[in-house]
Amino acid sequence: MKQFLAELFIWWHKETLGTRWHTFLHGQYVGSDDAGNQYYKAKKGDRRWVIYNGPADASAIPPGWHGWMHHRTDQLPTEERYQPKYWEKPHQPNLTGTAGAYRPEGSMLKGGHRNKVTGDYDAWSPE
Repeated sequence: MKQFLAELFIWWHKETLGTRWHTFLHGQYVGSDDAGNQYYKAKKGDRRWVIYNGPADASAIPPGWHGWMHHRTDQLPTEERYQPKYWEKPHQPNLTGTAGAYRPEGSMLKGGHRNKVTGDYDAWSPE
């Protein structure tokens, strides 16, 4: 019962029951990536979508699939003639809000100390 309710309402984690039903009726499987995300296109029309393997995170789509999803190319990354560009990098998860997030020098979460300000900056203070 819990799994059924999750599929009805939790759209941000995998697929809902409605997405599964729509994919079954109107989708044609075209491939998957190394992360286990599954890619579909409409049997009629030009719509494309992905069913994520885990939480829905658009940044988890690899560069080759991103180009296909956004109609920049009709060539699937699973085809033999696909050659990734030299600048295409592997996926790195978005770490915002986690302990692994980027924290610049002076950040309170990295110690809170920064160099003295130089130049014409004067901090405002109430008189």
